[in-house]
Amino acid sequence: MPRLARFSLVLCLLATVAAVVSFVNGSLLGIVWVLLAGLTSNMWFYYHRKAKVEAAGTAARAADAGRAG
Repeated sequence: MPRLARFSLVLCLLATVAAVVSFVNGSLLGIVWVLLAGLTSNMWFYYHRKAKVEAAGTAARAADAGRAG
């Protein structure tokens, strides 16, 4: 998993925990944490999917080069 995907996943988990703690304590600041968790989950999905597509493209190019040569 790429570094940016890993960082965004960790940040998403931390923001989720912070949102739960904020809501349990009765603070409306948890709304900000929920929004941040949503943003970072989208970042994780984007970078994770991008890495999978790049890996598949690299494998396909290697397979094509093997057939051609």
